Order: sequence, then C-alpha cells, then structure tokens
Amino acid sequence: MRQTLRSITIGVTTCLALIGATIPTASAVIFDQVVLGSDAIWLAGRSDIVVPPASDPWPGGLLRHPGPTPEEIQETAPPVFSVTAGDVIRVADPVDGAISFFNGFGGVVYGPEGNGLPGTSQLGSFGGISSYIGTEGALVGLFLNDDIPNGAAPAALNFSTVGVDPLGIDFLTLMPGLGQVFFIGNGVTSGGDFQEFIAPAGATRFFLGVPDGFGFNGAPGAYDDNDGSYRVRLGINEIPTIPEPASVALLGAAVAGLAASRRRSKRAW
Repeated sequence: MRQTLRSITIGVTTCLALIGATIPTASAVIFDQVVLGSDAIWLAGRSDIVVPPASDPWPGGLLRHPGPTPEEIQETAPPVFSVTAGDVIRVADPVDGAISFFNGFGGVVYGPEGNGLPGTSQLGSFGGISSYIGTEGALVGLFLNDDIPNGAAPAALNFSTVGVDPLGIDFLTLMPGLGQVFFIGNGVTSGGDFQEFIAPAGATRFFLGVPDGFGFNGAPGAYDDNDGSYRVRLGINEIPTIPEPASVALLGAAVAGLAASRRRSKRAW
C-alpha cells in the first residue's frame, strides 16, 4: 500500500514538472496606461523637438489650427515602454475610452477603434516615423530603437482593405518594422481574439499614441483641439496564470492512470 501511494505521489509530481515545462518562463509585465488625445504618435522618441505653447505657431512642426481652439491643447509625447526584440505585446483587456477630435465645435467622438472604417485616414510621415493608413482616430502603436527618429521614414503599413498589401484591422499577429505606425484599436479581433504585436529586431522602445490631421488626411497635426483619452491595460510577454488545456488533460490522464493502478494493486492484495 505504501509503495502504491509513493508511486502516485512521484507520478503526480513528475506530471506537474512536465506541465511547468510547458509554461513560458518570461515574466509577465502589465501596465495600466491612459493615452491622451494630445499624445501625438509622430512625437515618439523626438527628444530633439521642443513643442511650443499651444497658442504659438509651430513652423516645421505638426500642423495646428490657425486660430485659437477652446482649450488650446498642447501636443504631448506619447507614453513609452521598454521592450526587446521578440517581445509580444497585447492588451490584457479590450481598450476603452473616447476622444473628441473636434473639441468645442461638435463633430465626432471616437473610441479606440476610431471610426471603424479602414483606409479612411491617410496621414503623411513626420521625421523618421512612417505615414499611417487606417481608421480615423484609432489607438496606434510604434516600435523604435534608441535613436532619435529624424531620418528617412520607412514605408507605411496599409491597414485598409484595398491597395498594396492590405492588412485590414482584423489580423491576429503583426510584426511591424521600426518606425512604422501600426493600428491597435481595442486590441481584439471581431471574433474576440486578442491581437499580438511582436517587437522587431533592434526594438528597444514601444509607444502608444493617436494619429490625427485635418480631416484625418494629409500632414499630421490638428491635435490642439483634442480632448479625452483611451484607457489601455497593456501586457508585455504576459504569461497565463493557469495551465494550458493540454497540460490539464495530461495531468488528469496521469492521475487517472495512477489511481487505476492503485485499485488493481488493492485487488491483488
């Protein structure tokens, strides 16, 4: 009897060790982040730029309204997170919140998916950060290395459903290049799957921001009348907190088999 119990204990311990081997060992990092309507994605990494007061002209900078806006909102640098190549970024919960892109003048309030119409926004590049083709006013992301992105901009990714290499907004996995603005939206596909964004070679920084411009097309800008925010619960290399289904099945089968062996041993006695 003691020998049988010892066999069961050893067997279960071995199975648990096998299950542990199937779970990723990278540490889970989760951030709760607010992304403001003024968080201009094209200011990511631009430590060489001094943003003038909202009431002043900005020659050579992001476009602004020619006259005062109700709140005179100054453009802000987007929030940044440290990453390394191969890191997997995904939201831990669907992104929520809302941004008014026409503060004080009526117009549209968008959620993180923007207007939900891929390709209706086509905004140009700024410095070494790419153009954006996607939905109007969506939550977007960007990977950079440690350099200031003030050189030539990379080609844009196409988050529409037409044209060259269209990605749409319902993809499961995306590995953009450095300096390429990419659509995140609420971080979930129409089927309820969490989308994954993989850090490319050389990436050291990940940014969350908003793409804007007059009419959501042309040169980037028009942030000075944006109000509101998106709320993001961001996971980097997030690890599941429970065993995967296959591992649970493995453990169950092992325990059942060992229990049956114990019953056979009892009948033999």
